[in-house]
This record gives sequence, structure tokens and C-alpha cells, in this order.
Amino acid sequence: MEIQEKEEFEQVNMFGIGTPNTGFARYFTGNSYLNPLTKPGESSVFLANVTFEPGCRNNWHIHHADEGGGQILVCTAGSGWYQEEGKDAVSLEPGTVITIPAEVKHWHGAKADSWFSHIAVEVPGTNTGNEWCEPVTDREYEKLP
Repeated sequence: MEIQEKEEFEQVNMFGIGTPNTGFARYFTGNSYLNPLTKPGESSVFLANVTFEPGCRNNWHIHHADEGGGQILVCTAGSGWYQEEGKDAVSLEPGTVITIPAEVKHWHGAKADSWFSHIAVEVPGTNTGNEWCEPVTDREYEKLP
């Protein structure tokens, strides 16, 4: 469901865009927005709605954990991409659920012509941490269909 206009996207983005994701901006190409759905410490699971403007994507990254960990993406609005290192990119549409095990290098973000939102679920585990890696290059991104 490609949506180019922000106003149209805001009408279907049921969890809201939130505020500019300035705390993690250095790990994104383009602008992203963050709307936390749970408060840290309230639960062992942190949920946030992450919104990407058209063309925005995060850097390659790895969710490390000694046990458990990883991330789940629940796609809620717009159209995006998810890619694991060494594999083809997967198209993300509302209703798509992606389970990302710990230790898998990957990235996710909006398609070039659409806004995109997903709920990011940080899976609890032992000694969890996120390693931000290199940006997804324009050349890599522009090869996507």
C-alpha cells in the first residue's frame, strides 16, 4: 500500500508518527519518527511505532544476545523493505510480521515512493545489545524493485 503524501499516511497510521527520531538519526538515511507504545521499565517488552519517510532506511545492524533477544517487526502502514545480509529484500506491507533472530545482520525501512510504519518489538534476552553497522548505500537501495 504505497502512500506518498504525509497527510494521507497520517490518516492510516493508527499508532501515530510520534516525534522526530533524533536520538538515533545518525543510524538512518532520511528522516524517521518514533512513537513509544510502552514505557521503559513498565514491562520486559519495549514496543515502539517507527515511521520512515519515503526512501528512509536504517543502517545495517545486529541485535546481539547471549540467549533470547532479537526483534519482531509488525508492519502497520505504508510500504517498506526488510533485508538480511546475503538474502534478497522482502517487501513489507500492512499485516506483514518479520521475526529477526539475534545475531542476524539486517536493515529495514520505507520504499522509495512510500511512507512506512512498523511496530518494533525488542525481544527480551540475556546480555542484549544493538550493534549499528554501515549505512545501506544508495547503490544497494536503488537496486531494489
